[in-house]
Amino acid sequence: MMSLYLEPHQSLNRKPTQYENLLGDSIERAFGQGIKELAELVAYLNNAGPSPQVGDIWTDATFETEMARLGN
Repeated sequence: MMSLYLEPHQSLNRKPTQYENLLGDSIERAFGQGIKELAELVAYLNNAGPSPQVGDIWTDATFETEMARLGN
């Protein structure tokens, strides 16, 4: 019988960048603190970092654009 397992990076064809790892870690910490709404997550990222790659601060729009870019 085949065993099932989670391979979280199965769709990646390269290793995550340092920026991607930092952003993922920060998002995980926010979720761990019970943050569920986009506005709260954006505020958390502006406080905890990392800064967005485009622009000076996170907004709902920059977060959504960055998630779409990283998802492609």
